[in-house]
Amino acid sequence: MWALWRAWGRARRGAGGAMADTGAAASTAARPPRRPRDVPRHVWARERRRSAGTGLAAPNTVYAQVVAAGGRDAGAAVYVFSEFNRYLFNCGEGTQRAMQEHKLKISHLDSIFLSRVAWANVGGLPGMILTLKAMGLQRCVFLGPPKLQNYLKAIRQFPGPLKRMDLAVQLHTEPEYKDETMTVHQIPLAGKPQAAESILPQSPGASTQGGNSPRGDAGPGSPRAAQQSLEKGKEKESPKETGAEQKCASRHPDLVMAFLCKIHPRKGKFLAAKAQEMGLPVGTPAIFPIITALKNGESITFEGKELFPEELCAPGDPGPVFIVLECPHEGFVDAVCDNETFRRYQEGHPEHQVALIIHMTPEAVLRDSRYQQWLQRFGPGTQHLVLNENSSAVHNPRSYKIQTQLNLIHPEIFPLLSTYQSKEEEAVCSVPIVRGECLLKYHFRPQQEWQRDAVTVCDRDAFVSEALDLPDFQDRVKECKESLAAVPGNVSAYPEIVFLGTGSAIPMKIRNVSSTLVNTSSTRSLLLDCGEGTFGQLCRHYGEQVDRMLCNIAAVFVSHMHTDHHSGLLHILMERRKAFAALGQTFSPLFLVAPEQIMPWLNEYHNHCEEILRDIRMIPSQSLVKGCENIRPKAKGFVSSLLESYDLDEFQTCEVQHCKNAFACSVIHKSGWKVVYSGDTMPCMALVRMGKNATLLIHEATLEDGMEKEAIEKTHSTTSQAIQTGMKMGAEFIMLNHFSQRYAKIPLFSEDFSEKVGIAFDHMRVRFSDFQTIPKLIPPLKALFADDIVEMEERKEKRELRLLKETALILEKLSAGENKEAPKRKQVKNHEELANKKLKSVN
Repeated sequence: MWALWRAWGRARRGAGGAMADTGAAASTAARPPRRPRDVPRHVWARERRRSAGTGLAAPNTVYAQVVAAGGRDAGAAVYVFSEFNRYLFNCGEGTQRAMQEHKLKISHLDSIFLSRVAWANVGGLPGMILTLKAMGLQRCVFLGPPKLQNYLKAIRQFPGPLKRMDLAVQLHTEPEYKDETMTVHQIPLAGKPQAAESILPQSPGASTQGGNSPRGDAGPGSPRAAQQSLEKGKEKESPKETGAEQKCASRHPDLVMAFLCKIHPRKGKFLAAKAQEMGLPVGTPAIFPIITALKNGESITFEGKELFPEELCAPGDPGPVFIVLECPHEGFVDAVCDNETFRRYQEGHPEHQVALIIHMTPEAVLRDSRYQQWLQRFGPGTQHLVLNENSSAVHNPRSYKIQTQLNLIHPEIFPLLSTYQSKEEEAVCSVPIVRGECLLKYHFRPQQEWQRDAVTVCDRDAFVSEALDLPDFQDRVKECKESLAAVPGNVSAYPEIVFLGTGSAIPMKIRNVSSTLVNTSSTRSLLLDCGEGTFGQLCRHYGEQVDRMLCNIAAVFVSHMHTDHHSGLLHILMERRKAFAALGQTFSPLFLVAPEQIMPWLNEYHNHCEEILRDIRMIPSQSLVKGCENIRPKAKGFVSSLLESYDLDEFQTCEVQHCKNAFACSVIHKSGWKVVYSGDTMPCMALVRMGKNATLLIHEATLEDGMEKEAIEKTHSTTSQAIQTGMKMGAEFIMLNHFSQRYAKIPLFSEDFSEKVGIAFDHMRVRFSDFQTIPKLIPPLKALFADDIVEMEERKEKRELRLLKETALILEKLSAGENKEAPKRKQVKNHEELANKKLKSVN
């Protein structure tokens, strides 16, 4: 051993001498290469670890954390952290928003695992992928069932960066996934379809297609059985099938993927104090090879005495195992219970002890006696975490906080938020289970334990107290209320506008992305745009009345094909279908007024993922432009039905100046009122003409005044541009929305603000009778958000100062260039004169 150490020391000294001889040049050459600017820091660090040969060193800290606890408004999603890697299991709508709010770093995600291709699991992926792309990540690895490839192909129909990003899929038929933190085995489970499944899904996002459980030697849930199920699905594609039927048959049978994750074992800690007692050279370089040998399980001889690893090292950690399992309905219970891989982990072997099972499982499955027996077989050492619709966890406390404080200003315009409470009775389980809460953690390392210190709480009293302590806030609220006239008793409750999402680009903690609900009567509602998380916003606004509101929505207008304006549509369709069944009402398809370019995406999803086309009646936006004569007879019939359904005189669109095929819309009610919605646009005369004499204009105001150049580059409007558009059309009132997320709470006020202008907030409820009230809310709003306004004004001043400096620098360069040109021209003239003199002298 000592000979080995001496040789190692000599080699090190020799290398040191060589380094000294080479001087500064060698020192420069030995520096590690610098990180390229377009490579994220964590990706660069990981590649350097791998190249140094430490790619599979076991992490010291690993935990699983609940991002979404399974509630109807949020779905189920789990974040797994180690110091080397980050993972996400399922990514429904709202996952990105929750991660942004709770500072779970999206940019560090290595892989995303999808248990099933159902919208409840994958609805947040388009927005998440766009965010990863914007953060510099060029590639992302997805693991899940075969339908996942179809889904990723379908979302490439969206315009923009999604078409260019490398989206790699690793299926269960490929080798296990392995990185610096853990090894993941995918376990395919093929379930039996339920009788009611062809009409309605049983759990959020459940597919209307189900693969029959395979028979024969292979047991349900085994890889071979899943493969047989896939082959049966292909055999069903009869040559007689044509058109849509043939395409629908190309959907893979409904496979669920469970994930068995084994964290890499960690070597035992070297006991330095004990080693010092035994006379080992602790604190000197000589100890390093000794530590290495002992940690590798080798015995050493020191001063004639043999020392063993167990004497000087704490016991190693063999590597905890955890399972992420979705069992969407009772048809999958047999596949779970009879799976051979799970059985190996129920036999009591120490190396197969499961630390935690995360169950994304409805109450009906938890009550099933077969499932309960399966849980028991894991033994008392296994923890069970349940994520399902019975969770009433609050995932966006900042949104609740802001709304509670705004409610102090005007309770009717800013109603308090609610939570959806499932009516299903909780199952009584034969083993202890833990119900999911947002940000609940289970630590695998350093020691296995639950941690609740980060769990979100929603303390309304604290929110109120914080607002009342703000300088001038109470005075401004009191003055505002005193200035408001009493509301006459005969004021109509409709139309009523509810702003569900007033931010742009990506969902953030205060403002969700675009969506506005227009309630034209107590039984009819129109949705203007439908960004990611729209259904979650409806749940938080209407609580247990959400099913009634879903049935009221008879039409959705999608302004254009940017993801933040339509990626919540499929969730609305699926939850609406459930709502009709829950209320015992006859189902009717929804009118979809949208650019016809939305259809390739909807067709692709319908043909290869889940059935949705029966839920819509398509009306191309192009066909509602004034003077359009090429409307198809079928669409013409849909337009007549739409007008009749809402008691409208007119539903008109016009093309606006944003991206290609971007539209605004105008609706005129038979009672005379007119609401105009701009969608995304620069100042646009076609919009002004269509919106002439509008009762209400809802116009985007993405950027503040002074950012006109950026507005042109991004084809959006500034605050004053939006107001001027409203003034030109003679609108009675203008509501500004679609604010850049740089104005998270409140935008900067421009000089054009008047008694005809209001600022939209998420969950704000506006009636025409509120037009006189809304401008009077500005003083208390300024008091509530005083610190934010000061910060934004400081940023604006810095930006203006920077622009002045840049302008001065440009002018200085131009001036210097002109000064250099003058002597140069004089010098050229002198050379010419000299040449002429020489020529004359030669002659």
